[in-house]
Amino acid sequence: MAKDYIALIRKESASDFGVSFPDLPGCVTAGRTLDEALAAAREALALHLEGLAEDGTLETAMAKRANRDAVAALVPAPVIKARAVRVNVTLPEDLLNAIDSTAGPGGRSGFLAEAARDKLGASGVKSPAK
Repeated sequence: MAKDYIALIRKESASDFGVSFPDLPGCVTAGRTLDEALAAAREALALHLEGLAEDGTLETAMAKRANRDAVAALVPAPVIKARAVRVNVTLPEDLLNAIDSTAGPGGRSGFLAEAARDKLGASGVKSPAK
């Protein structure tokens, strides 16, 4: 699941809407209208995070003189799981009976979620960790 970042939008009388991200110093943008500023913010955020990923190599970090007396370690980011949402679906009765008879410990919801993850994974869509 994607992480949301706080964007601060400011508008002064003689300027465009300015956008900055307090968690990402240097990631700033602007737009003439609020909609343009939000669109620009999405693009700026994506480019900034892409740049951080490219610059965030061990070689880059250790090439800086100030870091040479440190030990570098890669720490994986935590996986943010999506919250469960109740939905109402309609299925043919025979299909529902087959799902219920093979669902196992996760029950019907777990079975359907796993089937959806498998299907989405085949199309290149990332599924959240279990």
